[in-house]
Amino acid sequence: MLRPASRRANQQGASPRTSPYEPDDTAPLRRDPISYGPDPREYQPGPAPYGPPAPGPGSHGQDPYRQGRPYGQGPHGQGPQNPGPYGQGPYQPRPFQPGPYEPGLYEPPADPPPGADDSYDADGSDGPGRRGLGRRRRGAKAPKGRFRRLLRRPTVRVILVLIAAFCIWLAFSIGQALTSPGGGSLSSKLAEWARDHYLGPVVTFGEWLSYSPPKVGGQPGFSLAVPSGGPTKYRHTKTFQPIIPHQLSAMAGTPLPGEGQWRVLETVKGEPAIFGTFLRPSAVYTSYVAGIVSMDQRLVSLQLRPGSEDPGPGNWHAQSWIPPGTRTGLVATFNGGFKINTSGGGFYLNGHTSGTLTNGAASVVYYRNGAVKIGEWGRDVRMTSSVVGVRQNLRLIVDHGRVPASVNQDVLGSWGATLGGGYYVWRSGLGLTRDGRVIFVYGPALNVHELADLLQRAGAVEALQLDINPFWMSYEYYKANGHPSDPTPANLLPTQQQSAYRYYSVYSRDFTAVYAR
Repeated sequence: MLRPASRRANQQGASPRTSPYEPDDTAPLRRDPISYGPDPREYQPGPAPYGPPAPGPGSHGQDPYRQGRPYGQGPHGQGPQNPGPYGQGPYQPRPFQPGPYEPGLYEPPADPPPGADDSYDADGSDGPGRRGLGRRRRGAKAPKGRFRRLLRRPTVRVILVLIAAFCIWLAFSIGQALTSPGGGSLSSKLAEWARDHYLGPVVTFGEWLSYSPPKVGGQPGFSLAVPSGGPTKYRHTKTFQPIIPHQLSAMAGTPLPGEGQWRVLETVKGEPAIFGTFLRPSAVYTSYVAGIVSMDQRLVSLQLRPGSEDPGPGNWHAQSWIPPGTRTGLVATFNGGFKINTSGGGFYLNGHTSGTLTNGAASVVYYRNGAVKIGEWGRDVRMTSSVVGVRQNLRLIVDHGRVPASVNQDVLGSWGATLGGGYYVWRSGLGLTRDGRVIFVYGPALNVHELADLLQRAGAVEALQLDINPFWMSYEYYKANGHPSDPTPANLLPTQQQSAYRYYSVYSRDFTAVYAR
């Protein structure tokens, strides 16, 4: 179909138009007879200072940010209901159809993929529209820079050096305490170290958290008819008359088989030297048993031994254990008192002293002939040329045959900080009878008054408390069993914690060794 020549000429000379709504720059200016608003060639407003730019050529009249007119509305208000003079053209907006998301010109791009370069400008910006992101990244690295600047300060360096030195000393000190010889578990050694370094309240608090009160009622977990021994009656001779202790009455009601009956633990030259028995000290806590020992000083001698840590190294002329070659004639061992710095007195052995021998303190005095006496220092016993050892610990709990009222007063302050702050714990005590026998008592779930009652029932007229808490409780007797130079130890109470061989190696606390005369 042939077109008019004038139209063909216009089409050949004119530039192609992308939209029927775009103006023809080659045509003479004329106004449309039907006015739809201001002429775009006469009125061309610039872009709003805060809004998107006006559409340029090639935009086909569309808002590039989809933030302009509602969908389906033309530039002069025409739409599907008001199509305008040209009808609906191919570039007029259609009803909204969702499509793929396209970011706008001023919308920040998505986060870079992992591994992408995340550097930022020195002024903290990452390019147009990303200034805030750059500041966040710079802020993430700021603490490291502050830390480096902090380390450059001399005061901070001095403080760090002091902290490092303290940590090294602390590790060395605790390591020495845990690896030192002398027996004991890691927990007990750590507790001793803490008490020696002014952390006693911390240890006491920890013990309070783990403390369990004694069980009410029940039966003992072992037979009171042991340990087995020889007969309790002997035929008296003209040369020696043994002292046979009287049977002890029950304190917990009806006695169990063997309760309170003395049995021979050791003999010397065929004579009974050491007797032992069991007794329940409470009618309430009936499952707990105390061990009681009677030692005849006519047949045995007692020696004070220092501990490797308490009183510690010194010119004591005595060893802190019983090494091979010194075990012949050994018949018994038992524990000493509190740590010397908490005993309320001192420790003296072979001319040397740890602490201070204090007047009024309960004292065990060791003499050159192997005998011991118990009394109040400065009143009943004192220093003489025949004294080789003194062990002081707190106050007397049996004095001239009576139990003083002070045993019930300020128990924790006067008689030692017990595990968990309870009154009923492992306790041990030593007493002396009128006929010169040495009485040793120890056991679990004892308060101070019950310990004093047991010593008094066994015949003691002067007595003191020794150590407390289960780890330090100890009484062992030794049987030759054909090897007199290396006798076999046995615990009196099967419920005591440590091995019967505890004094066959270096021990941390002082103790008493008993030998046959």
